[in-house]
Amino acid sequence: MNQRATFTRMEDSTFAEWQVIRSDFADFSKTLPDRVIKHLRLLENDYGGFPVDRYTHCLQTATLAARDGRDEEYIVCALLHDIGDTLGTFNHPDIAAAILKPFISEENHWMVQNHAVFQGYNFFHHLGMDRDMRDRFKDNPNYTRTAEFIELYDNPAFDCNAKFMPMEEFEPMVRRVMAQPRNSLYKAALEQKEKVSA
Repeated sequence: MNQRATFTRMEDSTFAEWQVIRSDFADFSKTLPDRVIKHLRLLENDYGGFPVDRYTHCLQTATLAARDGRDEEYIVCALLHDIGDTLGTFNHPDIAAAILKPFISEENHWMVQNHAVFQGYNFFHHLGMDRDMRDRFKDNPNYTRTAEFIELYDNPAFDCNAKFMPMEEFEPMVRRVMAQPRNSLYKAALEQKEKVSA
């Protein structure tokens, strides 16, 4: 049986208990890519009225980025950009951005977090919304990068006849990108455990 802390309030916790928690956290964090991939698969057969299901859309977006020679981090962002659709019905980019934030650059994070506003240029006017909403970001250094992501990868990824790479080809990329956080509140604690284990 696994060791567990016994405190009822964190203020009463001990150093020894946090060593147990840190060890379990490190082990749990290694399975994050598995959980993310499993969650992405929840989008399979979820059409929401679109020509392709949301899972296929993600695979198509990532395939277009991969075929264009983008780096793995960018491809993983393309793959996961809509992963928030299941839990963040009204703010899906925020969910995707939160999942990816510890592992990606600020530029890619901004792109994922704001992609819906940029994609809106292509359809907001059909909903009575301002299609030029993205213009409020004109002065942001990531504007061009995000507009390009939409134009080249996200926008054309609704093709029922498109050939796209299977998830199995993207899984190793997800695992590599999520292997080690570079921007996390808990990064130092994880690094300390690895030093102790070595």
